[in-house]
Amino acid sequence: MQAALRQPAPVSAAAPAHRAPFEGRLFRRALGLFPTGVTIVTTWDELGRPVGATVSSFNSVSIDPPLVLFSLARSSACCDTFAAGGPLAIHVLDAGQSELSNRFAWGGGDKWADLDYATGEHGAPVFDSALATFECVPFAQYPGGDHIIFVAEVRQMRFQDGEPLVFCAGGYRQLTEKETRA
Repeated sequence: MQAALRQPAPVSAAAPAHRAPFEGRLFRRALGLFPTGVTIVTTWDELGRPVGATVSSFNSVSIDPPLVLFSLARSSACCDTFAAGGPLAIHVLDAGQSELSNRFAWGGGDKWADLDYATGEHGAPVFDSALATFECVPFAQYPGGDHIIFVAEVRQMRFQDGEPLVFCAGGYRQLTEKETRA
């Protein structure tokens, strides 16, 4: 009996792939093709001032216990503040909050000017305008090359229906509903 030959899968008419020796700039460009939600992480500095940064490297880790993670560049002005291990909050931004994302994405200026915020139940600075907010306590930190990976345990959350702010290929994007078949 003769074995059946497998036919190769059809190749789609996608744009040609970029093939090049590894280079940081190209690595970042390729990673940017993965759409992510946009969050702002917040805590207090040693003088009791609110600190925050825009972060797209946010992910769930565990349901039991409820763990999430995010990472910050070691060179970030607030990385040491988060590494100190105080209470923190992670705010998932709404599609209409690109200006707020930009405010917390860059250094300098008073990011908190004219922003309504309060101290959450678990001690972190929180603002109510986010699509979802996770109040957390530090769980673990890991070195991750030029970043530090922060794992946090969620102690409180609140959320509302809405469209998330999405970042992909160097800019904000909007989700569109399209039926897919499994």
